[in-house]
Parts: sequence; C-alpha cells; structure tokens
Amino acid sequence: MKILDWYILKRYLTTFLFTLLILIPIAVAIDIAEKIDKFLRNDTLTFFEIVNDYYKNFIIYYANTFMPLALFLAVIIFTSRLANNTEVVAINSSQISFTRFLYPYFLGATLVTIIALLMNHYVVPNSSKTRKKFEKTYLTKQRYEDTSVRNFSLQLNDSTYIFIQSFDLKRNQGYNFSIETYRGLELKNKLTADNIHWKEKDSTFRLLNWKERKIFKDRDSLFMGNNIDTTFAFTPKDFNYKSALAQEMPSGELSEFIDVSKKRGVKNLNAYTVELYKRTSLPLASYILTLIAVALAHRKRRGGMGVNLALGIAVMFIYVFFLKVGEVMGAVAGANSLLNVWMPNIVFGCYAIYLYINARK
Repeated sequence: MKILDWYILKRYLTTFLFTLLILIPIAVAIDIAEKIDKFLRNDTLTFFEIVNDYYKNFIIYYANTFMPLALFLAVIIFTSRLANNTEVVAINSSQISFTRFLYPYFLGATLVTIIALLMNHYVVPNSSKTRKKFEKTYLTKQRYEDTSVRNFSLQLNDSTYIFIQSFDLKRNQGYNFSIETYRGLELKNKLTADNIHWKEKDSTFRLLNWKERKIFKDRDSLFMGNNIDTTFAFTPKDFNYKSALAQEMPSGELSEFIDVSKKRGVKNLNAYTVELYKRTSLPLASYILTLIAVALAHRKRRGGMGVNLALGIAVMFIYVFFLKVGEVMGAVAGANSLLNVWMPNIVFGCYAIYLYINARK
C-alpha cells in the first residue's frame, strides 16, 4: 500500500459513505411524509416504537438496497474529480498502469462486498421480520389477512404424503386431514381425521374423530377413536409457502427450507431461490460497478463531472432494470432462477471487461 493507494481508498470510502448518508435521509423523509397520518391515528403507538421497531430497520433495509447505487455514484464523483484536477494525468505520467490504478478501488470494493454479504445473509432478514410485523400491526389497511390454506398436499418423504382440505394458520386448526404411507406403489397405512389441531406447547397434533387403516398382505386392520395426540414430521409452518417469507429468513434457514421443501415435493420454489441467489449476486456486483465507474470517469471530458454523472446514472438505471427483470423471470415456474439472477452481472461484467480493455490502451 503506497501513499497513492491510501489516498484513493480513503476518498473511495468517504465519498461512498457520504453518498449513502445523502440517499438514506431522503428515503426516510419521503416515507415519513407518506405515513405520518397513520402514525398519528394510532394512539397506542409511541415515538420510541416508531423509531426502534420501524425506522431503525427501515434504514438497515434501504441502506443495503442503496449500497450498489451509492457505490457507483461515489466512484463516478471522486474519479471525475481526480480527472478534472489532472491528478489522473500525473498518475499516468508516473508510469502507473490502469490495472495498478484499479488496485485501491478493488480494495474498497472488497470491503463493501464483505459488509454487503453479511448484511444480506444475516442482518437484513432479521430486521425485515421486525419491520414487516410493525407494518402489519399499524400500517396495513387490510386488518384481516387470509391466514388459511386450502386443498393443501405435501410429500414428507419418498413414501409419505399428507392432504388437508383446509387449515387456519392463526387458529392452528384444520379439517379433513389424511396421511398415507406407501410401500412402493402399494398403500401401507392411511390415517384420517375430521379435525386436526396443533398444540404448540407440546409440539403435537390432536386428531378428532380419527380412523387408521393398516394394510397387510393377508388382511387389513381398522382402528378409530374420538381423539388422539400424536406427532408428525411437519408443523403448521410448513403449510405457509409465501415468497414474502423468504425476505425474513436468514440464509441458513432459507437454504434449509428450500432443501426440505424440495424433498417434500413442493413444485415451484423459484421465488425462494431467487431471494437466496440475489443475496450473493448483488454484493459481488460491487466489483463490476466499480470497474465500470472508473473506466467511464478516469478521463477528463468536455462538460466535466456532469457528463460522467449522466452516463453513470443511465448505466445504473439500465442495471437496475435488468436486475428487476431477472428477478421476475427467475421466479416463474420452470425458469432457471440462478441464471436469471446472475444475468445482469454477466451482461454488465462483459461490458466492464470491454471498458477495461479500452481504458488500458
């Protein structure tokens, strides 16, 4: 690390933080303007709850969201200043290659990437859970959300299947439940119940008006009763497949959820895999965006920083557009979610390489 490297790295990080600290208050101010009337209508809501439960997590979420944009704009701004002050010319005169010039930039990008990865995989999911709980309690107009699932089937393993006609996730109670176990293609055991109730305290299910049929080679056995408490290899949590829940799961939990769901025969999990892949692809885009920004802004242009900013903002909006299209297409059943999520990085990575080759000339 030379004096020049420390100088560029310091400017890189300070400009990045300054840009991020400009964007966040703007987002908070807009959100307050939209929700101030809802805050005032809730007499039981305190200022501490608004700040601690909502806006603290709001800032964490949007700081992570704006991180690539802030990084890109920061590099464009301070590299343009270096070029306009002819500092880049002096660096080139010292026989420092463009590749060597990029070294402190990529050190800064590495620090930002590590922070973004930790945020995406661990911090943001936990904060999103608290923020969304606050929104559902105080801000959502729809007070009575649909918490029931209907005609739900689930494969627990290679030989066991369950079916529930309806289950209320709020009351933890369902109707017309059956579980079937097979030996190859032959039915081995079938248990049915008119009602099923989840006892969270004991982690057991209570079955009402149940019947169990066991099938042997030479005979069948039938058992029945009014109620029985038993355990199964699932909980009511497994009935709730909503893509919004993916944002509230840390990556370890989300990955385990996807693996278990695949084993249980859940067909379309692309919304969950898109969320998981995006948590890695977006932070790693820091390297691509840094390279593009430096290549665009390292030369002095007629019009100065304004032209570089205009070019940078145009590139950033195109990148965000590709990113959103990739997320939507990746969530479609049957699509390759990994390829769609990484497509913006692949396309802009090729563009970054093209700019890098031209900048070296």
